[in-house]
Amino acid sequence: MRGSARLKEIRVMRDPTHILNWRRLTGRITTSGQPSEAELAEIRSLGVTHVVNLGPHHNKGALEDEPETVAGLGMQYVYIPVEFDCPTDADFDAFRRTLEGLKDTSIHVHCIYNARVSAFFYRYARTGHVLPETEAFENMDGIWRPGADWAEFIGNPDASDQPNRYAGEDY
Repeated sequence: MRGSARLKEIRVMRDPTHILNWRRLTGRITTSGQPSEAELAEIRSLGVTHVVNLGPHHNKGALEDEPETVAGLGMQYVYIPVEFDCPTDADFDAFRRTLEGLKDTSIHVHCIYNARVSAFFYRYARTGHVLPETEAFENMDGIWRPGADWAEFIGNPDASDQPNRYAGEDY
């Protein structure tokens, strides 16, 4: 087995797939729903240096003091609180600037369920970044199918009259 293939195999074997909606998008970008403090330590052991949180701290299930936990683990914390009922272009611009500013680092991006995050990465992929659009769509579709405001946000106005639907529950 070639060196790079072996490294990829080892990395995938180590991925903490027990974390809610865990996804590895690239060799340096992972995503999930809200990790616990212990799960953040597991994420750190993968070499992650930056944690980006799109879930507001007031959401049910958010950690009591995630910035302190992340800092205590030696990682940097970036907070972009996206209210679920009204994602904005300003939220997306902050996300885009953050990714572009961290392009040479290993990052983990999360929210409460990985719905916000997967939609943000899908919209970002539609501009030719990180993943092919079809791959980003499949990733998102494996978690949820955005409707209403989220359909508009990701550029799918045909679904704006649909509710948000979740894999394994609604389809």
